[in-house]
Amino acid sequence: MSRTIDLDDVPPKVAALLAGAAEGEEIVLVQAGAVVGRLVGGPAAAAPEPEPPATPEEHAAEVFEQFRAAIEEEF
Repeated sequence: MSRTIDLDDVPPKVAALLAGAAEGEEIVLVQAGAVVGRLVGGPAAAAPEPEPPATPEEHAAEVFEQFRAAIEEEF
């Protein structure tokens, strides 16, 4: 069974600890002095490929859409 923890949903200190675990490093989870779980660091994930830059037309369309949405929210 597998569970997912979104690091954006945990306090920054915890997120940094979990994200910084080296491969094979064990993080012990403790509650009220008792061990309740263990996490083991895995291999570093490959960085996602950057998106290609938007064309001027795509950028203009995005700016226009944001402007239109802001105007609709205002009125």
